[in-house]
Order: sequence, then C-alpha cells, then structure tokens
Amino acid sequence: MHSKLDCLFCKIVNGDIPAEIVYESDTALAFRDINPQAPIHVLIIPRQHIATINDIADAHQSLVGSLYSAAREIAEAEGIAADGYRAVMNCNAAAGQTVFHIHLHLLGGRPLGWPPG
Repeated sequence: MHSKLDCLFCKIVNGDIPAEIVYESDTALAFRDINPQAPIHVLIIPRQHIATINDIADAHQSLVGSLYSAAREIAEAEGIAADGYRAVMNCNAAAGQTVFHIHLHLLGGRPLGWPPG
C-alpha cells in the first residue's frame, strides 16, 4: 500500500518540497516535470492523495475531471492548445508510474509519436 505520509507529491502539495508551480485550483496543482520528456511537460495532480487509477472511486469523478480542465487551461497558457498535446496517466509500475499519487502528464511543444512506448 502506498502511503500519503511518504508521498513526494503530497509533500509538494503541502509546500514541504519546492516545485515550479504553473497552475493551482481548489482541487488540483500543476508543476513542471523535473525530467521533461517534451519541451512542455507538466504534471497535474489532485490535492487529495489517490495512489493509482485503480483507487479512483465514483466519488472522485469531478476531482479527476478537474485534472483535465486544468490540462486544457495549461495547454492554452503554454501556447500548445492549437497545435496539439498529449494528456496521459500511467497506472502502476509496469505502465511507468513511479510516484504513487495519480498524476496527469501534459506533454507538448514537439510532435509526439504513436505508440508512445
């Protein structure tokens, strides 16, 4: 079980670890990835700790939706909305999830191939 006590992203939400914040709302926080995979690479997280997609409950629907609303606003602000961008969430280690607090990757600023990896 992944605990919010040792969660890197919870520590960012609480202000214990610095991050380059690009967006804040009551439900979400977004910051630049420290290891960007595209010219624009922002991580959008809920303020509430949810470890994986498998832990999303029906009650979280509007919270998860707010992450996509944030992605739309950030893409517009970063100037990548018109050209296109990718919003992706990984679930568990085999899919590449390394921090167990759900997060939406917003990637853009270059052509993105498919399949992604």
